[in-house]
Amino acid sequence: MPPLLTRPALTRALLARQFLLERTRMPVRDAVEHLVGLQAQAPKPPYFALWSRLDGFEAQELSLLLQSRDLVRLSVMRGTVHLVGERDALWLRALTQPLHESMLRRTYAKRLGGEDPWRVAEAARELLAAEPLTTAQLGVRLQERWPHLEARALAMTARYLLALVQLPPRGLWGRSGQPVVDTVERWLGRPPAREARVETMVLRYLGAFGPASVQDAQTWSGLTRLGEVLERLRPQLRVFEDEAGRELFDLPEAPRPEAELPLPVRFLAEYDNLVLSHADRSRVLDEPVRRHLATRNGQVPGTFLVDGRVRGTWKADTTRRTAVLTLTPFGPLPEAATAALAEEGQRLLAFATDGRPGPHTVTFAAPVAVGSA
Repeated sequence: MPPLLTRPALTRALLARQFLLERTRMPVRDAVEHLVGLQAQAPKPPYFALWSRLDGFEAQELSLLLQSRDLVRLSVMRGTVHLVGERDALWLRALTQPLHESMLRRTYAKRLGGEDPWRVAEAARELLAAEPLTTAQLGVRLQERWPHLEARALAMTARYLLALVQLPPRGLWGRSGQPVVDTVERWLGRPPAREARVETMVLRYLGAFGPASVQDAQTWSGLTRLGEVLERLRPQLRVFEDEAGRELFDLPEAPRPEAELPLPVRFLAEYDNLVLSHADRSRVLDEPVRRHLATRNGQVPGTFLVDGRVRGTWKADTTRRTAVLTLTPFGPLPEAATAALAEEGQRLLAFATDGRPGPHTVTFAAPVAVGSA
C-alpha cells in the first residue's frame, strides 16, 4: 500500500511549494518559472500573487521584466492567459496547442461558415507582421477579407490558432489599456518549440502543485491522457494515497511538511492558480466554499487563507485618497485570525498604494453563509 497523505499534509505540501508557508527571496523571474506561470486574465492579479509569495517584492520588478521580454502574457494552460517566463512561453504554448484547437472547434468553428480556420490564422499572421493590433482591430481587419463573417469569430480564431502575446503596457503596474497582440515569434525572436516534452510539463507541475493525481494534472493543464505520461514517469516518482484512496504522484525530494505545522494567514489574488489547479480542491477548499466560488460566472475573486483553508474573499478599493480593504468571511473567524488578517491587510494596502500615506482601513463585512459540508 502506498503511504497515506492526509488532507492537512497535502495542504502544507501545496503551500510550501507555492511559497505560502513562508515568503521566499527568490528572484521574480525564477519564482514565476517555479510556479509554471501565474494566471493573468486581468493585469493586477500576478502582482498580488507574487506579493503574497515573495519577501520584499516590488511591483516595478515585474513591470520591468515584462518590458524586457523576460516575462510574457499569453494563453497556455486551460486556454487562459498566463504570465510565464520567456523560456517557458514557447514550449508551454506548443504543448497546449491541441487544447486551443479543441476550444476553437467547440466555440467558434460553426461561426466560420465552413471557412478553413487556418486560412484565417495565416491572414492574421500576415496582418500582425505589419504591426501589432488589438483583438478588436484584428477582427475588423480580417473582416475586410471575410465580410460575411463576424469580426469576433475571426479574431478568436486567430487567438486560438496562433501563439499571441499581449504586449506592454498591458500588464504593467499602474497602467491600463486594451490588449495589443503580436505573435510570439516576432516578440521573442524565435518560433514556438516543435518537440516540447509533456513529461517536462508534468514534472514541473508536481514541483509547484504536488503531490497530485492524474486528474489533478489534467485539470491544471487542460490536457488529457496524462495517465500514460505519469505511468512512464512512475519509476522516478514517489507514489502516495490520499484519504479517498486516490493515487498521488510526487517528486522524491519535494517538500512535504508535517501535518501539524502552524500556518500563517495569506491573501490570494484573483484567479490564483492555488484554487484552480486540482480536480480535488479539498486541500484548500471546503466543498461548500468550492460550490460558492464556482457560481460566479467564471470570475474568481481574491480570497484569503486561515489555517490553510479559503475562509473568505477580499476586495481593495485604492481609487480614493482613503484605501479600504474589505474582507468578507465565510462564517465566523477566530479572534486571532481576525487580528492576523487585519495586520496582513494593512501590508497589502501599503503595497497596493505604493506606500502612499494613509488612512488605510481594513474592514470586515458581515459573514456570508456558504452552506454546509
